[in-house]
Amino acid sequence: MRAMIFAAGLGTRLRPLTDTMPKALVPVGGKPMLERVLLKLKAAGFTEVVVNIHHRGQQIVDFLRANHDFGLTIHISDERDALLDTGGGILKARIFFEHSDEPFLVHNVDILSDADLSVLYERHRQEGSVATLLASRRETSRYLLFDNENRLRGWTNKATGEMRPAGFRYDTVLHRPYAFSGIHVLSPSVFGLMDKGGWQGKFSIMDFYLSVCGEARVMGCLKDELLLVDIGKPETLEQAERLFI
Repeated sequence: MRAMIFAAGLGTRLRPLTDTMPKALVPVGGKPMLERVLLKLKAAGFTEVVVNIHHRGQQIVDFLRANHDFGLTIHISDERDALLDTGGGILKARIFFEHSDEPFLVHNVDILSDADLSVLYERHRQEGSVATLLASRRETSRYLLFDNENRLRGWTNKATGEMRPAGFRYDTVLHRPYAFSGIHVLSPSVFGLMDKGGWQGKFSIMDFYLSVCGEARVMGCLKDELLLVDIGKPETLEQAERLFI
């Protein structure tokens, strides 16, 4: 089983901690975020992991080497020349995923949760969709909108009233709002869709999903209860230390 960890972010909201280290190495309860996510993936049965790097990326490379890659096969996707956002980061790492029919899981480095990653992965395999997005009921301003068959249909920002894709209309009877977790499983067929749509360089994976959800099966694994902390801010870093030690 293969996975990718987004570890290239600048971590601006965690300054001054990230002035001298990459966000992925900021400790949570004495363990760097990256270590926690790697060990969670390993416990779920993943054996091969791609880690993308940008800000102070050599520190991540040195950390992995010093810890013998935590017993995993780890590949580095180097974005030090240009930070490519989530979609561009996945596209750059295609060489590690496209020559197999096996799906791969993508996990933000700054997300800690009690999600069962092996169950999410197996669900995706059984459904055979282009992507399966783990989403939950929680308060946020931006929501993914799924139909009654758990298929992604749109997105809304409740604070601004913005809706996507173009022409989409949110119907509270037909659509259910869930917050994206930063964890998703993709089939390698996603790269053909990116090529077909001319996607390249820097772009958001959510922009891509919303552009193809009308024609391609982008599904939700929807949880009414999910313990999840986005540790990208000082206040949530403190929360994570209380919950995940």
